[in-house]
Amino acid sequence: MISRRSFISATGAAAGLATLGLPKMVLARAATDRRFVFIIQRGAADGLHIVAPTGDPAYAGLRGDFAQDLASGAKLGTFFTLHPALAETAKLYSDKQALFVHAVASPYRDRSHFDGQNVLETGGSAAYRLRDGWMNRLLGLLPADEAKALALSTTVPMALRGSHEVSSYAQSQLPSPSDDLLTRVSALYAADQQLHGLWSAAMDTRMMAGDPMKGGGQNGAAVGSLAAKMLGPDGARIAMIETTGWDTHSGQRGRLTAQLRSLDQLVAALKAGLGPDWANTLVVVATEFGRTAKPNGTGGTDHGQASAAMLLGGAVRGGMVMADWPGLATASLYEGRDLKPTADLDALLAGALAQHYGLEPARAMATLFPDSRGSALRQPLIST
Repeated sequence: MISRRSFISATGAAAGLATLGLPKMVLARAATDRRFVFIIQRGAADGLHIVAPTGDPAYAGLRGDFAQDLASGAKLGTFFTLHPALAETAKLYSDKQALFVHAVASPYRDRSHFDGQNVLETGGSAAYRLRDGWMNRLLGLLPADEAKALALSTTVPMALRGSHEVSSYAQSQLPSPSDDLLTRVSALYAADQQLHGLWSAAMDTRMMAGDPMKGGGQNGAAVGSLAAKMLGPDGARIAMIETTGWDTHSGQRGRLTAQLRSLDQLVAALKAGLGPDWANTLVVVATEFGRTAKPNGTGGTDHGQASAAMLLGGAVRGGMVMADWPGLATASLYEGRDLKPTADLDALLAGALAQHYGLEPARAMATLFPDSRGSALRQPLIST
């Protein structure tokens, strides 16, 4: 039986995040072979259904029909089970390239998507307390002349807003311009010192992106392939991918299976596209908060507290689940309804990034999460 204060480990491989709807990406350049991808699960993902604590005595009775979905999932040791839709992620886990952290949460303790996402992306202690994002502040810890960021989105996500320059790129819904028109515009800007550089950068981005977003961007594999291209030898080194559709108030079992299958394809395509560079890659998957421990009357779950985070990639010291498990008995739940937070998401992010980039942990924590009174996690998370 697993005690509350426990560290649970097992051999295994990595995961990624699913997307229904148009995903967006943000990318930054840094003078390092290391790559970092942050995937946000907008809508509050049910960590109890993704990395299920099937060894908890209260799990089966509490989750009801949901528990059936985990019957064929990969075992992560004797206590946790990975959702079967994450088949490629399970392979990564078996290769020790995935680490899961459970009962984890940001400092936010209410249940508003907007406020929760703002806290997650700014790294503040409360919603709208900080005006820039922790990923933008991360750029300031990297070589200044190389910390260039690109958002594959119509707007730059909050996590990358701030004093460090970030460009944006979004695929137009209009018909593509002809090659002749592009050639004419290039000639028009050739003699303009300012516009020539901007136009050339835009054309370079267009060439790197290719056409994998065709069909509305709903194909996880296409999104992963695009991200890999943008993180190639001549591309970016830091990326953010936004995914939506995790707000499963009803019909969760089918909807979450589709979400996770798309996420699985995204991460698998990212790994395949990066090739040897996957060995130096860290992917973090996180959500603004979790969902209720008990399903509601419409086959879904409502807004909760703690969830599960994923660290994936060749750079990860994987094959384990980290959990200070609080238990699912009614008396152990947060306000009698939610998985209780026992792990600090800010400390996890600061610790993983400090180890990944060789930063001093205290400096990383103070820069990325200036409101926090905690310390960056020092548990080994990254292979050296």
